[in-house]
Amino acid sequence: MSVGAHHPVLQVQGLQAWYGKSQVLHGVDFQLGAGEIVAVLGRNGAGRSTLARAIMGHVLCAGSVRLHGLELRGQPTHARARAGLGYVPESRDVFPSLSVQHNLVLGQKPGHRHPRWTFADMYRLFPQFAQRRDTPAGVLSGGEQQMLALARTLMGDPDLLIVDEPTEGLAPQLVEQVADFLTVLRARGVSVLLIEHKRTVALRLADRCLLMGHGRLVFDGVPAALSADAALRREWLEV
Repeated sequence: MSVGAHHPVLQVQGLQAWYGKSQVLHGVDFQLGAGEIVAVLGRNGAGRSTLARAIMGHVLCAGSVRLHGLELRGQPTHARARAGLGYVPESRDVFPSLSVQHNLVLGQKPGHRHPRWTFADMYRLFPQFAQRRDTPAGVLSGGEQQMLALARTLMGDPDLLIVDEPTEGLAPQLVEQVADFLTVLRARGVSVLLIEHKRTVALRLADRCLLMGHGRLVFDGVPAALSADAALRREWLEV
């Protein structure tokens, strides 16, 4: 279901990235349509998290990153966020001393008049927070902090949400909650770039999969095609 394939939300072309002198990405090309969930798969060290950081402007890069046709390369991270990128890193960065509600308030973009998401939406999507809006984020479990990081990023009304390992270390019922959450995003036209270690979750949710190996894309296609290609999975995915 490549909804926005003719007018991609995100276009990445020839993306390279370095940490110091060490090159991690070697010319990555792909695009992502409106309301599309694209899963990024690969072994540890394949370059998946670096891809997310490169799109957000956190690492030294070359190549092109366009959001709605607007070139972002050379733009600082806050400008990329203002343009419509949302990013939830693996580190679940919540403000521990601030309440759940205050964390959500800090996610809002100033001067944003008609956001797609309200506080009521967040408490409906994450009912465990409805009774705990005054609870400091630091006393929440790791899984709840992950949910709060997702909710807070959504309050900034991104057109594209980049999520790095959202189900890492979560109990099965919270994994299901993340899956439901991502499905709601797609229904509201938000695009998702999902970096996910749990292959079954990723393949079930994704409209398309990108498979990475050694900082390059080795596959870009529908989940069924990846599931059917045992040789490709053996070479690039399975331990």
